[in-house]
Amino acid sequence: MSLAGGTGTSGFRTRNREELTMMETREPVITEALAVIDKALAEMLRRELVSAVEVGDLLLDLRSLLSASAATTDV
Repeated sequence: MSLAGGTGTSGFRTRNREELTMMETREPVITEALAVIDKALAEMLRRELVSAVEVGDLLLDLRSLLSASAATTDV
């Protein structure tokens, strides 16, 4: 992915058409994992301090999503 996107008024980088097309063709679990990451990042960026427990919870959530997907594709 290119880092050449612009930034909107919120300070987050805007996505170009190529990135949006790539996002639409991803597996649903990847899209869901990215949504979890985006939400957590938005919440964490507003704060100066984030606890290790919160980061651990986020990583466990992502691992659960990806593990569940891997388990269903193995069957």
